[in-house]
This record gives sequence, structure tokens and C-alpha cells, in this order.
Amino acid sequence: MSAAPVLALRGISKRFGAVQALTDVDLEIRSGEVVALVGDNGAGKSTLVKAIAGVGPADDGVIEWEGRRVTIDRPHTAQELGIATVYQDLALCDNLDVVGNLFLGREIARAGVLDEVEMERRARELLSTLSIRIPSVRIPVAALSGGQRQTVAIARSLLGEPKVVILDEPTAALGVEQTAQVLDLVERLRERGLGVILISHNMADVKAVADRVAVLRLGRNNGVFEVRATTQEEIVSAITGATDNAVTRRQARTAEDRT
Repeated sequence: MSAAPVLALRGISKRFGAVQALTDVDLEIRSGEVVALVGDNGAGKSTLVKAIAGVGPADDGVIEWEGRRVTIDRPHTAQELGIATVYQDLALCDNLDVVGNLFLGREIARAGVLDEVEMERRARELLSTLSIRIPSVRIPVAALSGGQRQTVAIARSLLGEPKVVILDEPTAALGVEQTAQVLDLVERLRERGLGVILISHNMADVKAVADRVAVLRLGRNNGVFEVRATTQEEIVSAITGATDNAVTRRQARTAEDRT
């Protein structure tokens, strides 16, 4: 792909005491593409996401945003750049309605009074542009299905007009129909020109919406694959380590040349 990445990670490393969680990890995200970040438990996916989101800054390496080097040392910095993260727990307030959750922490007020009418109008407009079907924006989030709650959390992340959205296991514990709704939304994010990092253990979901798959194994890169040109078996082999492909052989030769 010729387009310059909106987000690029170079040589990212992270240590927790004696444990090396990430070692020289590279990742590129371009506008209008979905990159699936996959790997077994303990592969370093969550650690890498936290480094991007500013929750757990990397110890070494370079992060570039739209071609310039940046330091992301706290979540607010990531948000200001244009990086939004939707974690697996969603962080929704069950007792608030959809509007209240969407604007939580960024309420619209006029003359010191919450402008409920404007917030509801914007909520309806946002959900409509994303083709999100919610019975009413005024019902408590607790009354929504798992898939609807996920779409509300993703919609909330878009209020800051990010350029990159990180989705942490968005289809975990969802039924077939609810999963389909979330995957449809991921495709609409791509259509809007956003870069999407999709963390998932579900290979069917990955194959359905991702453009590229970045595999982490034991805290290191273990291949980046074009989805259309790669079988599910090849991706699983890279995840488990039972892999011998052109990507890993080239990486091995490069490492040998450097030494």
C-alpha cells in the first residue's frame, strides 16, 4: 500500500520487572483500513494497545503520528492526537440512557444548564450516520442487548472525531446476529476513512472485515498478512508458532544480516 500510515510504531518494547512483554514490535495503521491484531493469550496485544492509548507507555521505540514523532505518555495525549480506544468492558453506565452515555464527560451546556435537546439531536444524528439501530436514545443502557451496548460504546468514541479507533475484542460473548451488527459497524468506520485496530480471537471475524492481520507471538512480531491472500490456517500457524513462511524467513535473514 502506498499511502503513508497515520500511525506507525517502530521498535516498541515494554518490560514489567523481569518480564519482557514486548520486544521491537512494529505496526502501521493507514486511514480507511482495518488491521486485526491477533495472538495467543500473553502475546502482548493488550500491552501494545495500552502503549498506543497512553495507559502504559512503551519503554523503548518510536511512535509516529501522521509522519511526525510523538510521545504518548497519558490517555489524554492519545485522545488529543485522534486515537480512541473502546475497551472490552465498554465502561458504560447502566443507569444512564444512550444520550447520557454518549456525552458522559463531554456534556453540552448553555448558560450553565445541560442542553438535553441538542445532545439528543446529535445522538440521533450520530447513530443514524452509523446505521445503528437503537429502540430509543432515551432508554437505559441496561435495557440494551450486548451488541447494541457495543455499538453505543463505539459511537461514543467517535464524538471526539478520531482518526484511529482501537476495538478490544468487540464481538466477545456476542451472539451471531449481534456480532454481525458490530462487524457491519467496523466496516462503516473504514468507509468513513478511519484506521481501525481490531483485537480479536475470532478468525472468522478477522477474515470478514480486516484488510491486514498483524500477528504477535511472545511479545514479538510474527508476520503481517494481507487477508485476501492468506488462508486462515496460515494465520493460526503464525499465532501458535507452527509457521514457516516467506515473512518469517525474510525476518530471520534480516536479523542475521544485522548481526
